[in-house]
Amino acid sequence: MRHQTFRHPAWRGYALAVVAWLVAFGLRYGLAHWFPPGFPYLTFFPAVVLVAYYAGLRPAVLTATLSGLSAWWFWIGPPGFDLGVATLVAIGFYAFVVAVDIFFIVGMDKASGKLAREVERNAALAESRDILLREVQHRVSNNIQVVSALLSLEARAAADPGARKALADASSRTGLVARIQRSLADADRQNTAFQDLARSIVDDALTAAARDDVVVSISGGEVVLSAEEATPVVLIMLECVNNALEHGFPDRPGRITINLCDEGAVRTLTIADDGVGVAKEASAEPSSLGLRIITALAGQLGGEWSLRPANPGASAQLCWPSAPVAL
Repeated sequence: MRHQTFRHPAWRGYALAVVAWLVAFGLRYGLAHWFPPGFPYLTFFPAVVLVAYYAGLRPAVLTATLSGLSAWWFWIGPPGFDLGVATLVAIGFYAFVVAVDIFFIVGMDKASGKLAREVERNAALAESRDILLREVQHRVSNNIQVVSALLSLEARAAADPGARKALADASSRTGLVARIQRSLADADRQNTAFQDLARSIVDDALTAAARDDVVVSISGGEVVLSAEEATPVVLIMLECVNNALEHGFPDRPGRITINLCDEGAVRTLTIADDGVGVAKEASAEPSSLGLRIITALAGQLGGEWSLRPANPGASAQLCWPSAPVAL
């Protein structure tokens, strides 16, 4: 039975009030010989409460009035509308109890209705906010993609090989940022599973480098990155993968292992390869533009990045405090 069934149209509420009173009266009349003295309203109180909850104030008042008059005539004092002191006290007690019942039930019903409307309003506002946020992210992604395309055109027109490579690298990085932004905008939530995002980015990097001789394994379970984490974490991962492709095994097959570990308060991203390795002095002080970018992105996350020799190859590690993920 729905809560609003007897509210609209209004006659349903009054019909429920009369039916509830008749049922309560029938029960009280039929069980009159079983009830001890002093319980004239026993079956009428539930009827008033029921009508107040399902039909509202006025039908509840009607049920209370009919019930009070019935109890007054049949079971309070001598038959008829007795005006004795004891009878009037009993009627006053009944009126007080049903008034309190109706007041609280109708009041709580209005409060719950107001709360439900507020919840619906907040849900509508949240949906509008999400739509607006996705639209903004799409626009940001499109603008970044335009910047990437302009940098690519400049790279093609540059005569100096060094400038051409720098512009091409900048175009690639901005294009990646645009792609991450678009993936966040297309997601139902503003969080992204690391393994899904990393796999697509790494596959693109291998294709762009024409390296079908390099195997990349990615593990991270279903660790979810927030919108604030996704861009810097994936950019750092890609820089490390590109460094491994370029310096770790430039002319031979190899293997890269990427693992993201979530330990609650701290998240750790490890990128290891089995290449030629890295010198200790090179890992101590980053000098290339890519490594300086990685260090800056790690600072943006409030974390630390390190590169050290491994046996074999090299291992890069990023540690940062995990951010709470919105559900």
